[in-house]
Amino acid sequence: MAKCPKCGTEVSKLKKTWKMAGRPDKAGKRMQLEIGLYECPKCGKVFREVLSKKKI
Repeated sequence: MAKCPKCGTEVSKLKKTWKMAGRPDKAGKRMQLEIGLYECPKCGKVFREVLSKKKI
């Protein structure tokens, strides 16, 4: 569950998810991020949140 950054409402329904490669760290390893897009039912704000991270 994600929390709306504008009003603080708990949002459970995802609109969309996708995976992307993050920036490399100092050792050169990259992180694969899974990102979720949420829309707050109370105030209508659309926001993203990282769902998972793993090194690739």
